[in-house]
Amino acid sequence: MKLWLAITLVALALVETKGSIFENTFKRLHEEPPLPSNQNRADVVQTLWIEQKLDHFDEDEKRTWQMRYMLNDALYQSGGPLFIYLGGEWEISAGRITGGHIYDMAKEHNALLAYTEHRYYGESKPLPDLSNENIQYLNVRQALEDLAVFIRTLKATHEGLSESKVIIVGGSYSATMVTWFKKVHPDLVAGGWASSAPLFAKVNFVEYKEITGQSIALMGGSACYNRIESGIAEMETMFATKRGAEVKALLKLCERFDVYSDLDVWTLFSEISDLFAGVVQTHNAGQIEAVCQKIMSGSNDLIGVASYLLDVFSESGGKCNELSYDAILSQLLDTSYTGNIMRQWIFQTCNEYGWYQTSDSKAQPFGTKFPVALYTTMCGDIYGSQYSNEFIDSRVAATNDYFGGWTPGVENVYLTHGHLDPWRAMGIQDEAQATVIPEYAHCKDFNSISDTDTAEMRASKERIAELVREWIK
Repeated sequence: MKLWLAITLVALALVETKGSIFENTFKRLHEEPPLPSNQNRADVVQTLWIEQKLDHFDEDEKRTWQMRYMLNDALYQSGGPLFIYLGGEWEISAGRITGGHIYDMAKEHNALLAYTEHRYYGESKPLPDLSNENIQYLNVRQALEDLAVFIRTLKATHEGLSESKVIIVGGSYSATMVTWFKKVHPDLVAGGWASSAPLFAKVNFVEYKEITGQSIALMGGSACYNRIESGIAEMETMFATKRGAEVKALLKLCERFDVYSDLDVWTLFSEISDLFAGVVQTHNAGQIEAVCQKIMSGSNDLIGVASYLLDVFSESGGKCNELSYDAILSQLLDTSYTGNIMRQWIFQTCNEYGWYQTSDSKAQPFGTKFPVALYTTMCGDIYGSQYSNEFIDSRVAATNDYFGGWTPGVENVYLTHGHLDPWRAMGIQDEAQATVIPEYAHCKDFNSISDTDTAEMRASKERIAELVREWIK
C-alpha cells in the first residue's frame, strides 16, 4: 500500500501542468523548494512591490522596474528581527512564510517574515520580454543588489525595523545567494541559513549524475541501478548499430526525431537522465523505491527502463514524444514570459555557472550520450555566437574568482545538504563547515521540527535555531 501511494505521488508530481516533456522535467528540477506541510492559513500575507534599478552598476542607466515581494507580519512586534526567505529561479508563493521551521523561529523572536522574488522570475519582470538584449540584466550580482536595496528600504520605512537584525534563508540557488550576499554585504545581515547551496561554478558537472546513481543504488538497490545502466546501454548500442529506428518506435518519439543526428540522440539521453535526476533530487520517503519497483517489474532491462519512461512521457499528453534538439530549441528561443523558466535559467548557466550535468563520467548509470558539447552548443544557438566554449569557461571562472568558489570566506552562514542530493557535490561538505543529513534530498529541511524527523534532521534544525538566537542577540 505504501509503495502504491508513493508511485501515485510520483505520478502526480509530474502532471501538475500539461507542458512539454522538457518543461515538466525542468520544472521539477527547478521548482520552488517544497512548501512547509504545517501552514498557518489564518495569516494574511501581503503581496507588495518595490522599485529597483535595472542596472545597479551603471550610473547612466536610469530605467527602473517593480520587484515583487511578500510580507507576513502576523508574528511581528516592533523592534523584532527581519527574516527574509530569498526567491530563486521560481515564482514565489505565500506558503513559504506561513509555516515551517523559519516560521517557528520567527514566532519565537517576534520577527517580520518576508519573501523576495528574483528578477526575471515569477511576476518580477524588469523588461517586457526575454530577448537577448533584454535578458542581459539577469545575473546574480544584480539580484544581490536588489536584495540590498530591499533590506535598506524596508528597514527605513517599516515601523520598528530600523535597528533590527536581519536573517536570510534560502534553498538551492537562493541558498547560494544567501552565502554570496553575506560575502558582498556582510554588514546588512546578522546571519543566514543556506540549504543545498552549490557554491563552486563548474562547466562539466559530472558529479551530479554520479550522485544521482549512488542515491538510486542506496535507496532503490543495486539491482535497480544495474537495470537502468544496462537498459540505457542497450539503447545506445541500438543507435550505434543502425537500429535507432527501433528505439524511436519503442519510446514513441515524434517523426522529426533524427536517429542519425548527434544532437537529437544527445537530447534524448540527456532528458532520460534528467527524469531520473528529478526522482532523486525531489526524493521523499519511498519515492526512489517506488520508481525502482516499477522498473524492476519489466521483463528485461530494456523493457523495464522503457516502460517507466513511457509512463512519465505520457503525462505530457502528446500523441508522440517530442524529444528532438529542435523541439527543445524552439522552446528556448521563445522570448515571451510564459511561466516556463528554462530560457532564464539556462542563460544564467551559460553566463555564470555552467553546471552542465553531463555523461562524461563512467561512474554513473545513464550512458555516454549527453556530453558537455550538447549544452555549450545550446548556449550559442539560443543566445548568440559569442557563447563559445572559451567564453563560457571564462564566465564560469569569473564567478569563482568573484565569489570564492568553495572558499567564500563568510561567517555566520549555516550550510546544510541532503546526502542524497546531487547538488551537494558543488557545495561545501566538510563537516567542520557544513551539515550533511543522511537519507534526505534537496531542500528537505524547511519543515517544522517533528516526530518524523530523523535524529540527524532534528539535530540540524535545532542547531540553526540555536545559531539564530546567537545572531540576533
